[in-house]
Amino acid sequence: MIKRYTISNNKIVESDENPRIILLISPSSDERIDISKRFDIDLNNINSALDPEELSRVEFSDKRLDFIFKRPKNYSSKDHYLFKVQSFGLFLYNEVLIIVTSEDLDLFSGKYFDYVIGIREIFLKLVYNSIAHFIGHLKIINMIADEIETKISTSMDNKYLIHMFTLEKSLVYYESAIASNSLVLEKLKAQASRFGFTERSIEYLDDIIIENNQAKNQADIYLQVFSGLMDARASVINNNMNIWIKTLTMITIAISIPNFFASMGGMSEIERILGIDNPRLAQSLFLIFSIIIAYMVFVVFKKLERKGIFYK
Repeated sequence: MIKRYTISNNKIVESDENPRIILLISPSSDERIDISKRFDIDLNNINSALDPEELSRVEFSDKRLDFIFKRPKNYSSKDHYLFKVQSFGLFLYNEVLIIVTSEDLDLFSGKYFDYVIGIREIFLKLVYNSIAHFIGHLKIINMIADEIETKISTSMDNKYLIHMFTLEKSLVYYESAIASNSLVLEKLKAQASRFGFTERSIEYLDDIIIENNQAKNQADIYLQVFSGLMDARASVINNNMNIWIKTLTMITIAISIPNFFASMGGMSEIERILGIDNPRLAQSLFLIFSIIIAYMVFVVFKKLERKGIFYK
């Protein structure tokens, strides 16, 4: 799909007349070839903009700037806590900006695009918007991790631990993508004046680089914290399991002792020992006796546990 936009009254509006911005959303092979021929863009660069495994890069030519950048992929419940990264391409000419992306993104929404001056400013705001999405997703990942951590402390289910491993994997993807973006931003800054970026735009680019470095530092910190706590969280689940197994063992022992007395004799022996002719009364008395014995044994084990006898 291809969308076309122009700049009217410092706002971006969709228009087929004299478009300044051309947006390709998951273009077909024919659309890629057509754009490649019309604007003399290397077809490999267009394909790279649609490849999530492609590293960020920037290429300079006499008439065009090719910019492959990383941004977070829109998250859905089907991803099961895995936050993915995608590539998108910005191909900047003097008067035209071509954008290539693999999914339909609301690229021009938000306060960043309420007022724009030209396509170079739009170019920089798109880059800044991608970094802002990284920072926003990192905050969401941290919030989800806090929720899962609370559940891990009381659960024996491995699914919460698997969710934590998935979030850690997401952080690895994000850290790698942000680090890749950092390199191309520095390279872009070195050549910015060559492609008509004003001093004001270069200052804005400096701000973008600072934001990207902060996102990288934030991803690094979260990843280090996740890596350091994963073993501890796994130990919490194992400890919860051990507590349940120990409690179940105490219950089993407490029940087995009355069962021992019942196995040694039978209702007839119990009736004879107690001197009771009514079998129902004898059975009821033995049941009460069994419950008392089981409870006493369980209480004794719990007291021994509190004193730390089981850990010596």
